[in-house]
Amino acid sequence: MNTEERIWSFLKAQGLTDAGAAGLMGNLYAESGLRPNNLQNSYEGKLGMADAEYTERVDSGSYTNFAHDCAGYGLAQWTYHTRKANLHKFAKDAGKSIGDLEMQLGFLMKELSTSYKTVLATLKTATSVRAASDAVLLQFERPADQSEAVKAKRAGYGQKYFDKYAQKGSVNTMGFSNSPLATVKLISPNKTVGRNHAIDTITIHCFVGQVTAKRGCEVFQPSSKGASCNYVVGYDGSIGLCVEEKDRSWCTGGYKKVNGISGSSNDYQAVTIEVACEAKHPYAITEKAMAALIELCTDICRRNGIKKLLWSGDKNLVGNPAKQNLTVHRWFANKACPGDYIYQRLGDIAAKVNAKLGATGAAPVQPSAPVSSVPYKVRITATDLRIRKGPGTNTAIVQNAITPGVYTIVSEATGQGATLWGKLKSGKGWVSLDFCKKI
Repeated sequence: MNTEERIWSFLKAQGLTDAGAAGLMGNLYAESGLRPNNLQNSYEGKLGMADAEYTERVDSGSYTNFAHDCAGYGLAQWTYHTRKANLHKFAKDAGKSIGDLEMQLGFLMKELSTSYKTVLATLKTATSVRAASDAVLLQFERPADQSEAVKAKRAGYGQKYFDKYAQKGSVNTMGFSNSPLATVKLISPNKTVGRNHAIDTITIHCFVGQVTAKRGCEVFQPSSKGASCNYVVGYDGSIGLCVEEKDRSWCTGGYKKVNGISGSSNDYQAVTIEVACEAKHPYAITEKAMAALIELCTDICRRNGIKKLLWSGDKNLVGNPAKQNLTVHRWFANKACPGDYIYQRLGDIAAKVNAKLGATGAAPVQPSAPVSSVPYKVRITATDLRIRKGPGTNTAIVQNAITPGVYTIVSEATGQGATLWGKLKSGKGWVSLDFCKKI
């Protein structure tokens, strides 16, 4: 067997899933090219030694600064002095060269099983190459550059190993598959673009018109359309496939990780869903459509390794809004994008899906916040009430202190940091209704 086959076989024998082994190997390749005697390139000149000489001198004892020279070495490019000292001791105890492949794989598993148990647990359960790769990158290797570009590149390396060695039928979300719940398949003729990211988000929108999934898919067929979606849910609970999951749709919206429209990056990560709704406010959807939406979201999560849905009002997002993975399209846009109805029910949707997934710590299903008849007037007496860009303390501050007085509320929504938020008629932003008295 060649080196990569030996590494794959070893990792699989340790109980790693195909996706876990591939994700780990992708990172090892990025670090060392899978060469166990690899000395960090930038240190070859500094130390005046290349890979083979460095390894030989460490083994012979003529070079005694192995642990403290700050040079990355081996499969994982071990660098920190205590980790290198432990590697050196492990090799001596085994009677092996510091550059021996099997010895380093044994040391790698020792580290994972003792100091990085969370990473190892991920690698033994992973169904997504990207999820496994990110776990190794962010929690084990921890390079200085942890950008999205680096994450995607390393997951790409891992994907090559998955494609080459994984057993047929093995689940991997970077391979993508469509929901079996879709009974209508009208694939859009619009130009599609393959994803550059594993699916980790679900983004929902309503479109005006109580129509079937078939008709909804037909709406998105003309090539002149500037938007599309992966799935359409009809008023009767029918589900249609419009853009395959392997391809991103082009809704270019969604409340994702940052304030405002997130743009195409959300589309690469998200499965996007359009749901048929009524033509007038509050743009409600039928019970059958909601039930089908819950089933579709649950199926998407199961197939793509999403263990729990987090929405904008979830307590788990406090201080870390980047974890949000259930979003809506442009609910705040000043155009015919009736996202408010869905936005106000994200908590219900997340709770019901999480219950079906058996998500750990899933919150019980809570009733949707009551929606008052708008517009109406409120009196504000607080002198430090902030105006925010959206309904939540996780959105940008537009104004630090509103002037006390009477204001008109034109829309309500739930969100982080308040029982209910109200949108000001002026269009300047949103305020917490907890500090407003309705008059």
